[in-house]
Amino acid sequence: MSRNAPAVSQDPFLAAFRGSFYGVLRWPQLDELWQRLRDDADGGWYIYAVGETPPGTSATAEQLARFIDEVDVLLRREHEEDYCGIVYTDSFDQPTYVKIFDPNNLGVSCGFSDNPPKPGWILSKLKPADLEADMPLPGNRRRWWQRLFG
Repeated sequence: MSRNAPAVSQDPFLAAFRGSFYGVLRWPQLDELWQRLRDDADGGWYIYAVGETPPGTSATAEQLARFIDEVDVLLRREHEEDYCGIVYTDSFDQPTYVKIFDPNNLGVSCGFSDNPPKPGWILSKLKPADLEADMPLPGNRRRWWQRLFG
């Protein structure tokens, strides 16, 4: 008698979410990452604000550029450190997945935690699955998001 259980299919977005990432440690590294994304703006990027409904379509090049400009200002203004350390990418050379943590909701983003915080935003070439955020975006972040994409 065979005890073959059916293979459980895992959503590619969730599998990538749990994959390996590299921390963007310095602000100049973030500048380089943003430039790589801008150079690939027509590459089918999804912009997902964790806690909001995942987007059903990829962003336009203009939407991606606007998001990068706005989130860069937000990160530099609200993460008052001389290092970045709150953005992670699957690749510096050919990124396809970028996690951006909200500087005002970091929790235990560094080190180990059984329940690490989810990023505030994800840029991905994979269609996002709902991560069911621990909490919805705070009011000021929700207004910021709606101003950009609402």
